[in-house]
Amino acid sequence: MPSLVRLGLLIGGAAALLQRGADEAFAHGAAPEPLTVERGIGAWSLDPVVVIGLAVAVVAYLGAVRSVDRAHPSSPVPARRLTAWLAGLVVVAVALTSAVEVYATTLFSVHMVQHLLLTMVAAPLLALGAPVTLLLRLAPTRVRRGLILPILHSRPLRALSFPVVSWLIFAGVMWASHFSPLFDAALESPLVHLLEHALFLGSGLLFWWPAVGADPSPWRLKPGARIGYLALGMPQNTFLGLAIYSAPGVLYPHYATIERAWGLSALADQQIAGGLMWAAGDVLFLVPLVAAIAAWLRAEEARGARLDAQLDAQLARRR
Repeated sequence: MPSLVRLGLLIGGAAALLQRGADEAFAHGAAPEPLTVERGIGAWSLDPVVVIGLAVAVVAYLGAVRSVDRAHPSSPVPARRLTAWLAGLVVVAVALTSAVEVYATTLFSVHMVQHLLLTMVAAPLLALGAPVTLLLRLAPTRVRRGLILPILHSRPLRALSFPVVSWLIFAGVMWASHFSPLFDAALESPLVHLLEHALFLGSGLLFWWPAVGADPSPWRLKPGARIGYLALGMPQNTFLGLAIYSAPGVLYPHYATIERAWGLSALADQQIAGGLMWAAGDVLFLVPLVAAIAAWLRAEEARGARLDAQLDAQLARRR
């Protein structure tokens, strides 16, 4: 733990120094330099809170995997879980520290990419990492039975994780954040901006928890229910994208008033953002939906094969 604290302080200190210059450069409504390939690669926004959080998530997960593998050499943590967790954190890092973060308050289209990365890419990858399962395997029996399991089976968590509720929370966050003062406030206030990121990632994790099914949950979705759960996510995403795309005026005063002498107009940029939500969002829903359908078909095929084998065995005994 002390080494983890020292690592966090070191990374946070370096990030704070780099972030100070970025804050001064982009203060008072000033826009960053025009977005080019070179600028997109070289622009970074290293918020200490984000950097330390990512570092802790990496070190803690790797440490937990090492401990579990050492204690249970015959049943180590699957490599795919570790890969999914690290990939999810990489996506979070891209969304919150790269040029995506730098230009998110200047271009709505980039902000939309950021939201999609957090809710539709990072969240399902982190859920596939099965952190709750890892924690249950790592924790001592007393902690597991006295703390973790009671929380998992508590009434508040049962209510929040009920698939209908988690679906409504996810959809509600998407719609309310884009059609309320919260969105513009997040563009003006670094604190609200950070809280908005947490809200998107948190609602995304809540949504994908029952859909992925890698971790224990108070509610387990059957294959057909999982398919319906994911399929119903697409229409609300489509309608939200179309609502943004077809808006007759600029929805957010921040983008209309920011000092930017390059790029598309604020309205054209907003239309691109709506198109991204519509097209890219639907594709990101379609991929897990197809995977869920394929898994269901494989399960049905295996079930049919078992029934055929049982029937053949019964016929063989009668002969």
